[in-house]
Amino acid sequence: MRKITTIRTVVLLSVFFLFSTMMMATLVPEIELITTTEAYDPIRYEAAFMIADEWRAMGFQVNVRPMEFSTILARFYDAQDFDGTILGWSGRVERLDPQHFLGTLHGEQTDLGANNPGGYINPEYDVLFEAQSREFDVNERRAVVLEMQAIAARDMPVNILFYRDEINAYNNETFSNYIVMAGEALYNEWTPLNVVPLTDKRVLTIGTPQEPDSINPLTSTSVWGWKFMRMTYDKLVRLSEDVEPIPWAAEEIIPIDDVTIDIILRSGMKFHDGMPVTVEDIKFTFDYYIEKDFAYFRPFYRVIDRTDIIGENRVRFTLKDPYAPFVTVTLTQIPILPKHIWESIENPADLTPAQVPTVGSGPFVFDRYDRGEYKRILTFEDHFSADQINIDAVEYIIYADQEGVITGLITKRIDMTAWRLEPGHIDIAEREDHITVVSVPDFGYYHLTMNLRREPFDNIIVRKALSHLIDKNNIIDVLLDGRGEVGTSVIAPINAFWHNPDIERYEYNPEGARQLLEDAGFRWDAQGRIMFPEGY
Repeated sequence: MRKITTIRTVVLLSVFFLFSTMMMATLVPEIELITTTEAYDPIRYEAAFMIADEWRAMGFQVNVRPMEFSTILARFYDAQDFDGTILGWSGRVERLDPQHFLGTLHGEQTDLGANNPGGYINPEYDVLFEAQSREFDVNERRAVVLEMQAIAARDMPVNILFYRDEINAYNNETFSNYIVMAGEALYNEWTPLNVVPLTDKRVLTIGTPQEPDSINPLTSTSVWGWKFMRMTYDKLVRLSEDVEPIPWAAEEIIPIDDVTIDIILRSGMKFHDGMPVTVEDIKFTFDYYIEKDFAYFRPFYRVIDRTDIIGENRVRFTLKDPYAPFVTVTLTQIPILPKHIWESIENPADLTPAQVPTVGSGPFVFDRYDRGEYKRILTFEDHFSADQINIDAVEYIIYADQEGVITGLITKRIDMTAWRLEPGHIDIAEREDHITVVSVPDFGYYHLTMNLRREPFDNIIVRKALSHLIDKNNIIDVLLDGRGEVGTSVIAPINAFWHNPDIERYEYNPEGARQLLEDAGFRWDAQGRIMFPEGY
């Protein structure tokens, strides 16, 4: 009798453990939500915990993991090793054209290092992306851009959290004639070229908690790398403060037909080592970027079929297809490299920071970079714009956090801020007579990107339900003190011509979220943890 009881017990235990294992196997896996450290960006940090609390209340297991910014970039772009990540796209001026932001959801940008780390692929969206790229009629192009936003909203591969006002400040006693631009506020490429000293001080000092991810022009993938390097490298075209293309290193841009564009190189240009800038450098630069094929830059050069030198100062670009934003996007993004330096570098990604060449032809010369502390660039006296530059240098003080930046501004250690002021610092700055605060809407955005290759984000119902569990108005009111706008589309409302205001929206609605999940067969265990539908 004891033997039978023992056997029955073993069988029951086996069934129990088997049943438990099956139940455990159907639990929706824990979500790791990556965000920045509190010191780096308290808004993103706090938003992550607010979102996680709402998701946990619905039964999802969530682990918020703050990381250093450079670590996040490596995990997000280079390794695509994440579940969900809160990051932001900067509203740099060249991104007023919708090409960049639409491209962050393009299926050809899903490989490592590219701009679609979440892995969203929709053939319908991709066909429209190519169509709008080729469309020169701005109204026809707009119609396609609006349709693409509707598709992206329907599929919800990335949640646009909010558009945050860009608020900077400067010391009005040291320099005047600051340039304020949409999406970039004070920290744009024209401010150093235009500020006028009000005292004997001829070094513009900028305070920031950010630093470049890299000073390698082939591998940098962050706005903080390029906001620094764009002052030391020339491009063929720069965009004015009114977002008009200005021929820069190009003296003239000559469209031949829809797929052929000639560039006349400005004469007399020099690199910082004294060597002349020639059409050979222009051809080499574009060929080199295409050959090395770093995914981050691929959207800029992918349309180029070939470059040819057709005269002493003339380069011809032949495109694979018509490409409407070629001048405003491609020619404003690729920095001119000195062929005599880079042609011997076979593997630019392998360069250590000390090995990276820093020779450009831009209006400022790289002088010094002490990681985590200090950067400095000097005015290049042989640059064609040098006569209009009123300063001798730009120095960047790198602080541990924004608290250090605002202190530096109040104590007059710095002249201007690079990073937006936190809500708690705005009133403090405005009380100081020597500080002027400027605010512009941003057409960049903060986003929560979900890795569609992983459970549970591979399920569109889960993505939509989780979107209904993000109280964006509360984030804006509590964390931003009302200085922002609820996110909807990758094209911000301030970019009104291209923005689609009529796309599907996911208002905060916990009851609706639960109903979505229940209707799809999701259920909850005795502990309230969410489980996949039967047979999932």
